Amino acid sequence: MKVLVIGPSWIGDMVMAQSLFRCLQARNPQVVIDVLALDWTRELLDRMPEVNRAIAMPVGHGKLALGKRRQLGKSLRSEAYQQAIVLPNSFKSALVPFFAKIPLRTGWRGEARSWLLNDCRKLDKQQYPLMVERFAALGFPENSPLPKPLFWPALRVSAEINVTKEKFNLETKRDIIIFCPGAEFGPSKKWPESNFAKLADALISEGKQVWLMGSKNDAQTAQNIIATIQPEHKKHMVSLAGLTSIGEAIDLMSLAHTVVSNDSGLMHIAAAMKKALVVFYGSTSPEFTPPLSNRVEILTLKLSCSPCFKRECPLEHLDCLNQLSPKAALDAIRKIHQQLDEV
Repeated sequence: MKVLVIGPSWIGDMVMAQSLFRCLQARNPQVVIDVLALDWTRELLDRMPEVNRAIAMPVGHGKLALGKRRQLGKSLRSEAYQQAIVLPNSFKSALVPFFAKIPLRTGWRGEARSWLLNDCRKLDKQQYPLMVERFAALGFPENSPLPKPLFWPALRVSAEINVTKEKFNLETKRDIIIFCPGAEFGPSKKWPESNFAKLADALISEGKQVWLMGSKNDAQTAQNIIATIQPEHKKHMVSLAGLTSIGEAIDLMSLAHTVVSNDSGLMHIAAAMKKALVVFYGSTSPEFTPPLSNRVEILTLKLSCSPCFKRECPLEHLDCLNQLSPKAALDAIRKIHQQLDEV
């Protein structure tokens, strides 16, 4: 069995897609899974042992580029895929499998694409409330029960981890707390920088060190946090935001004692690494895309105005995150490690 999966564009979604890959492999250990996705996901897919090959999508996110999609589809006909599974719900994401003439083309109904998919399913949101369940369900015949428990993502670490540590001149004598203070979605998912700084001061006072991780877009946020911690603590805090590749971020996260994160792609990576994890939810909901791990403390206030799923707070106060205190985060860290010590 040879399967082509059309992968999602976001980091967190691609991490959750590994549950589908694991389900496919559990059904057929000889299955060959190739994933068509944007090139930046290659290092992430390399950390998933179920994936045979990552194929770079030559078209940027959101662009139709019909000619390029047709050309790519035709070039894939020689691969003799028996099934395509299309994870995004867009019309354009179903074009390549159609042009590749893959016999079985599976996906959820959306954007008038039923003529492109010959296994086009109507989503029952009550049956599959979680995104990861919706991904995994496409790996089984329609209306089949999902495995219980569901196969959660599990990323592997590179053998080059010591090289990565030396590249960034990192020491590991103190317990490592990783902060992920960014969120590509928008400011409505970001716990205040001042709160991250206060939490860092408390943790460093307890003998920990703090690494800040994120994309280039998070570099200024990281510097703002470092600038406001106590001067004597700065030597125990380092920003890696915008400096690491996804693969390097995965390797370095494997060294963490605890990860503290907004609802973001790095949060899903931390969950897949089975790290002790504290997560802030403001404008979004853990009821749809929760971290897939048993080592998590979720901090959310469940205000009447949240989740709003807006990029910026429509009420301009962001109380859903501003009212989550550094003490609440520190208590959550202690609670999760107490639970882990008792296991």
